[in-house]
Amino acid sequence: QVQLVESGGGLVQAGGSLRLSCVASRSISSINVMGWYRQIPGRQRELVAGFTRGSYTSYADSVKGRFTISRDNAKNTVYLQMNNLKPEDTAVYYCKLVGFGSTYWGSGTQVTISS
Repeated sequence: QVQLVESGGGLVQAGGSLRLSCVASRSISSINVMGWYRQIPGRQRELVAGFTRGSYTSYADSVKGRFTISRDNAKNTVYLQMNNLKPEDTAVYYCKLVGFGSTYWGSGTQVTISS
């Protein structure tokens, strides 16, 4: 079992920045697949940014150049630095981990961008 706890969401104006954190209850040093997704009510959850095969990263086209995913294995934490935020980035952001025999999700953190 792994628990994932997200934090860092909030309300900011367009053009602002936020940094999301996802802390895992177990070591993530051996985890190759971990990332951030977001969901708007009535729409499917979509990948924002993620690690695949360890250090290789992927990003949704809509966030490339604005968002950066990083990890600190010593702190069991994955971060999402979000810059130049836009109203369309408004969503609940979820952390996902694939490993330890299953797929785990956090409970999400709300990000709201005002225009």
